Amino acid sequence: MQSFRTEIENPVVERDIVELAKKIELFNNGKIDEEKFRSLRLARGIYGQRQEGVQMIRIKLPYGKVKSNQLRRIADVSDEYSRGRLHITTRQDIQIHYVDINRTPELWAQLDKDHVTIREACGNTVRNVTASETAGIDVNEPFDVSPYADALFRFFLRNPICQEMGRKFKVSFSASDEDTGLSYMHDLGFIAKIENGVRGFKVMIGGGLGSQPREADLLYDFLPADKIIPTMEGVVRVFDRYGERKSRAKARMKFLLKDIGLEAFKELVEAEQTAIALKSVPIDADAYQASKPVSVEAPQVDIKDQKAFELWKSTNLIPQKQEGYVAIGIKVLLGDFYTDKARLLADLVENYAAGEIRLSLRQNIVIPFVKEDLVPFFYTELEKLGFTEVGYNKAVDITACPGTDTCNLGIASSTGIADELERVLKAEYPQYLSKDDLVIKISGCMNACGQHNMANIGFQGMSVRTPDKLVAPALQVLLGGQNLKNGKGAFADKVVKVPSKRGPEALRRILNDFEANADGKTFYEYYQVTGERYFYDLLNDLQDVSSLTPDDFIDWGTSEEYVKEIGIGECAGVVIDLVATLFLESDEKIDNAKESLENKVYSSAIYHAYSSMINSAKAMLIAENKSTNTHAGIVKQFDELFVESGKIALGVPFSEVVYQINKNAPSEDFAIKYIENATQFLEKVRAFRAEEQNLEKKAV
Repeated sequence: MQSFRTEIENPVVERDIVELAKKIELFNNGKIDEEKFRSLRLARGIYGQRQEGVQMIRIKLPYGKVKSNQLRRIADVSDEYSRGRLHITTRQDIQIHYVDINRTPELWAQLDKDHVTIREACGNTVRNVTASETAGIDVNEPFDVSPYADALFRFFLRNPICQEMGRKFKVSFSASDEDTGLSYMHDLGFIAKIENGVRGFKVMIGGGLGSQPREADLLYDFLPADKIIPTMEGVVRVFDRYGERKSRAKARMKFLLKDIGLEAFKELVEAEQTAIALKSVPIDADAYQASKPVSVEAPQVDIKDQKAFELWKSTNLIPQKQEGYVAIGIKVLLGDFYTDKARLLADLVENYAAGEIRLSLRQNIVIPFVKEDLVPFFYTELEKLGFTEVGYNKAVDITACPGTDTCNLGIASSTGIADELERVLKAEYPQYLSKDDLVIKISGCMNACGQHNMANIGFQGMSVRTPDKLVAPALQVLLGGQNLKNGKGAFADKVVKVPSKRGPEALRRILNDFEANADGKTFYEYYQVTGERYFYDLLNDLQDVSSLTPDDFIDWGTSEEYVKEIGIGECAGVVIDLVATLFLESDEKIDNAKESLENKVYSSAIYHAYSSMINSAKAMLIAENKSTNTHAGIVKQFDELFVESGKIALGVPFSEVVYQINKNAPSEDFAIKYIENATQFLEKVRAFRAEEQNLEKKAV
């Protein structure tokens, strides 16, 4: 422990790191409860990984700003404690994987040498404060939001009101009405405004993605800048007090707002101001350490391929409001790059730009303050690093979470399919290198870390079961999401679920139809005209799983046959056990049943409802440590263990409820009744499970 204590200048950080080291030692010696230890490490950015015995470390980088010295430090840490790879997240963090938890205190101490933290990068805390990656240079911004994002980050870091909330809390800042910070999908979103010469923000509240995406409500049309911290403190206090804690799936801000209503919530926030010490927190934007570009002569360079250079300039240069400067967008495939490139990039921007980079919400890198006459030089230098791929923030720039590569909750590969879809786009649809109006995003599960349900075209990792009970990787195809700007957004509709290997064909059909029929409309506009049913009919045959080939059982990016493995996930800051995960899947199956019912595909609706009931029964049996092999066995065991014993009252045997599926024709009336049965069954078993857990806690 002493080896790193002497290197830490900040006593607050030192106390944090020493506490972490002590807790790790206590946990290793069996003297601390696993749940308490998990909560502590998550709030220190240490996240369980799919691979046993190693951790993912999330490095918190407010509004995505990384100075050259910090980038070099992060690279050194990755080399020493990980595998030399850096992953940019959709929240402007950097993650490194395969870290031994026993070495995390010294890792943190090394990061702190350049004022980089992992504190509250995970867990039930205020997560990284994100912002438009063009903040400070945006041609449309009324002012630079960076000082305000920075002040908010500092105020809530280690703040006791937000250390053990019911769930995580996400905040964003948008530089302008373009809303590139995506305020509509955040717990709190701030959009820069000026009224009567006063700086302030339009404030959005209660947005979110996940399995139930919700568009944020308008909290204030205009809030003066000195009120944003007191207001957020009130919001966080109310959320901490009234937010759900028992049901993890309903513990986000969006559910609290749905339950009590916006006006009632605002009243609680306003009433909370009495308990807040600082009614006004002025933020001195002039004191903020802004970017200072270097002054340097442009070296002479020889551009070997002028055509490639011109194409790159057309897609990767970003206009900047400062005269004589541009920003450069670097397309980083899947957000992954390596430490050797990171160091060379740090040197480049330090010597020839403003000594910083910005990480983007689409997992890319922005270099601000590049003198216009230095653009050819930057191109040649970035080309050496493999950082001149064209299509920054274009259709070919696909966002994807790590999925089954490292995440416990990954159901199907997101990185593998993303790689393949980018290949298809480049080879078959080169026109999308320059189109701005198509956003493609992929997540490995319903938690939406890849933000799939706010994309024009989204894919969500799932699994599909064949008639002979084999399980294959699958993708839910979602269409029609869009950032509508100034705090408004549209979420994508779930259209079809296809085996993963048919993902490229699904994309081809969507794009071919769009190219042939859109008549100049953006994809969002075209989807509004055509609608979900149109694309359902276009893609429906791809859902057929009756004749899958052996290749369909091997997921993208792997050579091994697919095995569905949902481990312990920690996105919510606590363990999501298999039982809870199965219940969430049952919810999703009921949603799918209702969707099929709306599409008048009654047989599918009925089977989704049947799957939900089987899934729910299986969850209860697993909770009792009973093995489950067949559907018939699940039904029989559930009746014996729960119904015949009187533990769960259904009125009739479970078999009589569930086996209606083979006693009725797939009519609309039966589909409606059967979905109701599935919904009621899930409610009953969930309630029983919750009561059992409460009794167990009281008995301890």
